[in-house]
Amino acid sequence: MARKVIWSYEATDDLDALAEYIGKDSTFYAAAFIQQILDTSRSLSGFSERGRVVPELGDHNIRDS
Repeated sequence: MARKVIWSYEATDDLDALAEYIGKDSTFYAAAFIQQILDTSRSLSGFSERGRVVPELGDHNIRDS
């Protein structure tokens, strides 16, 4: 079952910070890294139950890799 993946504001800020940090050395690798993260996150809509349930939260809707 496909699910909607929702990015938090903090997560998008973190992506921006990662791109900026890596981009100081290489804009190419910064863009490639961010693209890989975005591509992987898109796959979550179809495979949302992969990964383990976060033990300290105990919510089957929140998973970790």
